[in-house]
Parts: sequence; C-alpha cells; structure tokens
Amino acid sequence: MAAMARTLARRHEVTVLSSRAAGLPPEESDGGVHVVRVPVLFRKQLAVANFASMATYLPTASWRGLRLGRNAGFDVINTHFVVPTGPVGAWLARQLKVPNVLSVHGGDLYDPSKSSSPHRHALLRWSVRHLLCRADVVVAQSRDTARNVAALYGVKRPVELVPLGIDRPPIAPRGERREFDIPENAYVLITVGRIVARKASLQLVETLCAVREAVLLVVGDGPEAAALMSRATDRGVAERVRMLGHVSEASKQRALRMADVFVSTSQHEGFGLVYLEAMAFGLPIVCYDRGGQTDFLSTPATGYVVALNDLDAFNTAVASLRDSPQLRAAIARHNLAAVEEFFIERCAERYEQLFVDALARSARLAGPRVAV
Repeated sequence: MAAMARTLARRHEVTVLSSRAAGLPPEESDGGVHVVRVPVLFRKQLAVANFASMATYLPTASWRGLRLGRNAGFDVINTHFVVPTGPVGAWLARQLKVPNVLSVHGGDLYDPSKSSSPHRHALLRWSVRHLLCRADVVVAQSRDTARNVAALYGVKRPVELVPLGIDRPPIAPRGERREFDIPENAYVLITVGRIVARKASLQLVETLCAVREAVLLVVGDGPEAAALMSRATDRGVAERVRMLGHVSEASKQRALRMADVFVSTSQHEGFGLVYLEAMAFGLPIVCYDRGGQTDFLSTPATGYVVALNDLDAFNTAVASLRDSPQLRAAIARHNLAAVEEFFIERCAERYEQLFVDALARSARLAGPRVAV
C-alpha cells in the first residue's frame, strides 16, 4: 500500500490515514504522500496490532479523517481492509459525500489460524457484509478473496479484481553467502514473512531433515520464532537455520538474490506479495495451493504448488529443484518475465481507472486526490 500511495502521488494528491506506534511521527511526507497517524491505545509494535488499538483507531481516525477531508476536499476514499478500518472509510465517505472504494485483502475476511477471524462470528460477519454491500466499489486482490466475499458473507455483487504490486527491485550484485554465514556450496532455501501460526513455518524444519544439503534462511519475526528454533534443535538441524529477524529492504533483497529456492508452508494467503518478490529475483517457488497465490503460481511454470499440508510432496519438490539446476534456471527465466505484470505501476494504473469510474458514477469531476 505504501508503494501504491507513492506511485499515485506522482500524479495526484494522496493522504494516508493510519495509526501511530513505536515512536513513528504523527505526521510526515513520504515520497510525496501526506502521511497522518492517529494515536491508539496499547500498540507498541509496528508489525502487530491488538483489539484495543483497533477499537480506539475507529474514533480517532474518524475524527481526524473528517477534519482532513473538509480541509483537503478529497474526491475518493480508498479504504484498505474491511476490518478494522472499514467502518472509518464508510463513515468518512458518507460524511464527505464521496465514493468509497473498499479494498479487501484476504485476512480481513478469512484467516483459518485465528479463532477471531471475522467469518467465525455472527456479529462480525454481519458487520463485514454490511460494509461490503455499502461500498461504492469492492476490490479484491485475488480470485480467492473475491470468492470469499460471496461464499463466506453472502454478498452477491460485482467485485473488481486488481492484483497487488511490488516495487521493481534495484539492480544489484548477488549477495555474498558469507554475509549470512552460509557455505558457498549449500542449497539455500529462503522464506519471508511473519512467523505466526498461519504460516506453519515449523514444517520447514522437516524439510531440512528431508533435504540434508539445504540451509534455511528465515527473514522475519513473530511469536512462533522461538518454537521454530526449538523444533530445529530437537530435530538436530539448528546449525542449518539462519534467523534474520526484521531486516531492511536492502538486506532482504540481498538474501533473496543469494538464495536458490523460495519456500512457504503458509496455510492461506489472501494474495502473497512475498511470492512476487521472490519471482522478481528469479527464484523458483514451492508453496501450498490455498490462497490468492494460485492466480499467478502454477506447477511447473513457477516451481511447485502442492496440496495443502502434503509435506512429503512439498519436500520432494524442494529436492527435485536441488537436483536440477537446469530446471531452476528455466523457472527463473519464466518468473522474471511473468512478474513484469505485477510491478506497482500497473497496480496503480488499475486503481486510478477504478477511481475515475467511481467518480463518473457519482457525477463528480475526474482527477482524484486520493485518501488511502
């Protein structure tokens, strides 16, 4: 979303309304984007929200958003995530009398690993349905998310499909393996993302046991990190795991450029930007078949997409790529070409057209200034 806001800001006035945590400033300019962060309660981490912070975001964001809208004269509200920000975007659009383009991203509709997932609770399900029906435009980033709008919430309305996008990575030399304490002849697997239950990252320890030449590079952190290392220690493969934690974009890109294969045991992804990032570095991808990534990943073109939790098939796929450098090279060429359709400029263009269409339907002038 940050990348899209910066891209839109090259041609429009863009304001982003978000929450404040971990010492971030209440207001700043970022790549031409006016970023406004409102205070919330009890949020101390950048990557993790909580119920108290989400609940207090509703009044603080609504109040600040109304002031911003009256001063700036927004033409379009683009609300990202129906939970928890959906009510704010819907209310602001009604008060300011502008279209509300509601973007749903997957986890705000369905998360199989969480008892708090909105689809499990009648009141939340009703609220989500109400917001989906009320929006001027609903945008899903994958067919999987679009199906969930109808299947889980019974909303039988048109849903626009706009895949997410990533920044084009800079051209840089391949990362040095010694930077990550990895032998030059190792077969390097990399996974990127929060280490949470939905990612099922502990399964990757079993992959290391099955593919004995492999080293696993884990980029990211989360509540399951300690359990992952404990499992690796118990299984005798801890010396082949490298836990990088949260790193800069530059460090992540060096790690991706140095790796051989991208692996993910995620139980569900609304879209899966990390897969696009891996493709942009020419990496074959091995993952499961649940989620929005099935829109653009397939066997054998991009690597292997295997049945959910079929760990034997997953490990066989990883070993097959180890044994065939020629196959890895062919997949790399395909992925580098295929990812061209998913860079952020294309995503922003699609959103711009949706904004123009929404304004036309509401008989407003074109040339939107966008609040994200």
